[in-house]
Amino acid sequence: MKKIEFQQSLAALFDQAVDGTSFEARMELIEKCFLEYQKKYDKERERPNYGKPWSDRELRVILQSAPTVENCLRYAKLFGRGYGSIELIYRWASTADQDIPEEKASDVFIAHIKRIAKEVGWRAS
Repeated sequence: MKKIEFQQSLAALFDQAVDGTSFEARMELIEKCFLEYQKKYDKERERPNYGKPWSDRELRVILQSAPTVENCLRYAKLFGRGYGSIELIYRWASTADQDIPEEKASDVFIAHIKRIAKEVGWRAS
């Protein structure tokens, strides 16, 4: 299938009515499906920085935004990482120090996240 044919097919699918939904609700459904599709096939994307250390700047950028699916996907693409790694940064940043498992208490990556999270004003629950 050529690119233009694909675009036309997709547009035709988007134009179809969904029982009992408004235009806005249909757009939200399309966006939700697209996000889920991107999460499902995250491993298919190129991830040139997979497994490499995180810089303070990268962590600051991530932790200055809300922990949403949209932001996890955005930063995964931006920094050449996996969706799960961004999600993990948000999880560790929001985990209270006393809730960190003992075997992870001395983890350098977690300490790095916690330090940057504190700098940008995160408060663990």
